[in-house]
Amino acid sequence: MTGGTDGHAEDHGRVYQSHGDQHISEHHHYGDDGPDNGGPDSVRRPAVGRLPVALRDRSEVMERLRTSVRTEPGGQVYVLYGMGGSGKTAVACALFQEVTAEAGRVGLWVNASDRASLRAGMLAVAADRGADDGELLAARNGLRPAADLVWRYLDRSAEPWLLVLDNTDEPEILRDGDWLRTSPRGTVLVTTRRAAARWWPGAELQYIGVLPREDAALVLRDLAPHSGTTEQAARVADRLGRLPLALTLAGGFLSRQVIDPWTMDAYGDQLDSDERVQLIDRGADALSEADPRHLVGLTWQLTLDAFEARGLPEAAALLRLLARFAAEPLPLALLNHAGIGAVLPRARTETALRALLDQSLSELVDAADTRCVQSHGILLDSVSAATPADLVPALDTTAVRLLDGAVPAVPDAGPHDSRLRLLVPHALALLGHVGESSAADALAVTTRLAAALHRTGDYVSARETARNAAGLAQRHLGADHRTVLAARSREGRALFRLGRYAEAEAVLRAVRDTQERLFGADDPDTTDSGYGLQLVLANLGRREEAVALLRDTVAGRRSALGAAHPLTLRARAGLLEMLPAAEVVTEEGGALLSLPSECERVLGPDHTVTLGARHNHAWALYLLGRFDEADREIRQVAEAYERRFGPEYPIVLAARQLLSRNRAALGHREERIALMTDVVERRDRGLGPEHPFTVASRNLLDAYRSGRWRP
Repeated sequence: MTGGTDGHAEDHGRVYQSHGDQHISEHHHYGDDGPDNGGPDSVRRPAVGRLPVALRDRSEVMERLRTSVRTEPGGQVYVLYGMGGSGKTAVACALFQEVTAEAGRVGLWVNASDRASLRAGMLAVAADRGADDGELLAARNGLRPAADLVWRYLDRSAEPWLLVLDNTDEPEILRDGDWLRTSPRGTVLVTTRRAAARWWPGAELQYIGVLPREDAALVLRDLAPHSGTTEQAARVADRLGRLPLALTLAGGFLSRQVIDPWTMDAYGDQLDSDERVQLIDRGADALSEADPRHLVGLTWQLTLDAFEARGLPEAAALLRLLARFAAEPLPLALLNHAGIGAVLPRARTETALRALLDQSLSELVDAADTRCVQSHGILLDSVSAATPADLVPALDTTAVRLLDGAVPAVPDAGPHDSRLRLLVPHALALLGHVGESSAADALAVTTRLAAALHRTGDYVSARETARNAAGLAQRHLGADHRTVLAARSREGRALFRLGRYAEAEAVLRAVRDTQERLFGADDPDTTDSGYGLQLVLANLGRREEAVALLRDTVAGRRSALGAAHPLTLRARAGLLEMLPAAEVVTEEGGALLSLPSECERVLGPDHTVTLGARHNHAWALYLLGRFDEADREIRQVAEAYERRFGPEYPIVLAARQLLSRNRAALGHREERIALMTDVVERRDRGLGPEHPFTVASRNLLDAYRSGRWRP
């Protein structure tokens, strides 16, 4: 207490500066005992900005905290941790208000964001609990341990209490003086971004993440009920990543528009722009927010500044690198690549990642049986927007190099691999970020990723990846750039496998014509598009046109790549399938029928091209009426395919369909129907009932059953 004769004391107003974040703490000390009588009240109110209209979700953590405060005598420490803007303080405020509304319960609130604020706030707690001016002065002047003074009065408190240590993002300062303790008289609640359990021994940690979709929409509706429907609000919430701070800012912006009010849909459309972070932060003006923690564009800058101050610049570098990718699970294997050294020392990547995890800037997740790191989209957008321009080229080059290392160097047919799909959003996000100097390299890697997806049988993902990648890169490279055309060609190949023949023909023909004009008829890219186009033409019933184009493809590949190149051998194997029986025997002077042996000698017996040549050779034998030979070969091929790719893979089903034809030609009626029934069922599940491959298989099965089939 002060020595003033009227019982009122001095006001202590101080401004503390820490890493660019200004905190103003004003503590009032009075001569009487409680706020109702003019007593100390500065720590009796949460020192926060605008509170949410209603606390949405958080029911589980609130119930746990509520039960603890009501039923347990004291001695507990709870830590609410999560990324900036996740609403940790809002949860603490809600509990604080509930606690102080109950008779006999005291709430004490301390801003613990830096040493000065923590010390001043905790001494104000001591004053609130009865410490006199002499004791406080001695503690301020370092003549007695300040933390001991505070906790002595907390332990002696006549009333049970809840002590909130808010924004404790540097838990190191709690150890300097032993500020964090337990007491049988009350409960301590800490809010922090620091997730590592080593900072909070003996405490119960509660993670505060983004909101569920329904609750996130309600936050927007709470603040701007007339701006749109709940479903429209939910769509906006999705684009905001359901981050409470972003939702609060968006709702504040929408609620304060007077001259030309925005709808939810209009706001959501603007979030697709490159300046969505600035748009979100415009809501702070309406809410009169000045604290950087209340701006999505600045709240994480405090942590980045802290990294620099703590000698961890590589953590900031890693976050800038992650910001080149998407806000989706990113396989950790990408970061374990020598190419990362252009941005941060490879040996320090582990330390940098642990720092991001500790600060709740990123989290570890499991996706498709793969260990991944994931960061929030608005965080990544904010970091990307604030990245110095001189750092961007190295970040782009490094990100492309890391992605390149994760995509198979030579896409080959294989079983369905969902891990490849994890890379798709990151490849497309990277294409959206990179400048002209890295666009071609990024597109080449993404097109290779699309080819790898295609070879796994995931034609939908392959098509979407190639199409979107070409569109993104075309902004920098133009429609006629070699890599853009290659991506379009890959899109056409996927369209064919999806049974969309007319679209596939249009895409592949346009691409091939342009490639032939720009690069020549024998260029590998031109012949690659030609190979894809001839497949489409054959399935459209235009076999003569397809055969002519395939022969051109063989000649072009032999000229440009050589006779032993896998792509040349693949094209020659196509002739085994496409030519009539009479021409197969005479093609290449009769050498075509020995192609499987040539492939096995050059590529090995298990190479996909070798298996494909044997598959097509079995078809040629079938056409020649050599059913026993064809039966043995296609049975072996089908078994090899199934061992390697699994029973659902498209070429496995194609092989089993040919096997059924041979069994039928050899008079095995029951077996042919069983084989085709299985093929139809699997194609129906994998491709859908209307896909041309499914329809053709079903027609063959119907012909078996009706007796209309002839070899």
